[in-house]
Amino acid sequence: MEMRVLLALPPDSHECEIYKVTGIRAPPLGLGYVASVLESLGHKVTIIDSPTLRISTKEFMVKVKEFKPDIIGLSIQTPLAPKAYRTAKLLKEELNDIVIIAGGIHPTFLYKEALSNGIDIVVRGEGEETIRELVEVIEKYGSSEEVLKKVRGIAFKNKEGKVITTQLRNYILDLDKVPSPARHLLPMDKYTLFNKSIRVAHVMASRGCPYGCIFCSTSYFWGRRIRFRSALNVVNEVEEIVDKYKAKYIVFTDDELVSNRRFTHEFIREIRERGLDIVFTAGARVDHVNKDYLKFLYDNGCVALYFGVESASQETLNKVGKGITLDQVRRVFRWVKELRGFATGSFMLGFPWERVEDLENTIKFAIELDPSYAQFTIVTPYPGTPLYNFAKENNLIVDTDWEHYTTLKPVMRGFHLNPQTIYRYLKKAYYKFYLRLGFLWRELKEGRFHELIRILLKELGSYVFEKLLIR
Repeated sequence: MEMRVLLALPPDSHECEIYKVTGIRAPPLGLGYVASVLESLGHKVTIIDSPTLRISTKEFMVKVKEFKPDIIGLSIQTPLAPKAYRTAKLLKEELNDIVIIAGGIHPTFLYKEALSNGIDIVVRGEGEETIRELVEVIEKYGSSEEVLKKVRGIAFKNKEGKVITTQLRNYILDLDKVPSPARHLLPMDKYTLFNKSIRVAHVMASRGCPYGCIFCSTSYFWGRRIRFRSALNVVNEVEEIVDKYKAKYIVFTDDELVSNRRFTHEFIREIRERGLDIVFTAGARVDHVNKDYLKFLYDNGCVALYFGVESASQETLNKVGKGITLDQVRRVFRWVKELRGFATGSFMLGFPWERVEDLENTIKFAIELDPSYAQFTIVTPYPGTPLYNFAKENNLIVDTDWEHYTTLKPVMRGFHLNPQTIYRYLKKAYYKFYLRLGFLWRELKEGRFHELIRILLKELGSYVFEKLLIR
């Protein structure tokens, strides 16, 4: 029997701060992978990318009733959890016989919360193999406790209201076996960067991270072992994207792509041999590159690298498990400038032990490094990370509204800093970095992403106004 499965990001997500401020619209690759697996089994699948299409709850309910799904799968990121729960409860009120499944990092770690808010079943961890088995079981036998207990990697409530968790599923070691995301179900012409439509496609080449930084969920959701697809498999996907969607710009969603030099060399060679006219961006670590490797990347289609710097304090880098040194950071950004390459540096403000001088030093460090762009965020204790457990144990969390967990709002106090101070320094960081005459002149001369400047000035307006009043 063909099952009808509707996959979605929750409606009204476009109202979330992270979408409103940045203007970024990126495809939900996780849903695309799940859809592709289910389609390969003969099921009828549709995806509603609510934030990209700006779908309201009312519109969402109309689409659900038109599709008549047997199963609804919601992908839940932490800031979208309240909207997902409201949606699940509404679906239960109006369409009680539908099975509602939730997946993603947030419900993986807070499955009890999800199961108390309208969700029937939580897929914990990597979802492709679990959803394959789960939908097949529901199709054949229904969703009784006896049946669901046999499916690995899920959590659910039995008739008595007791939460049942099954054995976690092993990670998929051969990622080449996972079919490419079902991009034909996504609005590929709607994805933007800084509110500008560009022919961009997002690609995942690896999963997992061995470092286990206390603030990042990657190692705890995807595992401490990094698993790469073959370069040939990735280029096959890229070629299909270029042919079907005329993409010119590939964004690798991996946290750290370039650590695998064999992969990058094979990927670039295959791209060149096929004559594919694309450029790409990738995440990187400063301890995994040297000047020659950077030159190779920039000379062969890499137009931007993203480095996680995080702090100007070596003590902080050591505490969070980053595994890099400040000297390595300085050296890499010097090489980038010498090669006239493009690199973004990310910086985090508000670790629990930090003082005002630490925030000041991180801002100064960002200006000293002078990356092409700088991303400043507020340290946020996401569920599933050691930082979240540390913050709870030390009573540091001051805001439990998940919609505020965007890294743009302080939800945690420090031992020496209050949330208001941390937020003020976030604004100060953007003001100090982006309103430098040298940076503005460079952007004007290069003609790069002027929309970014508009967004930053819009967000910094209140801070600049305050500064003018103080002066």
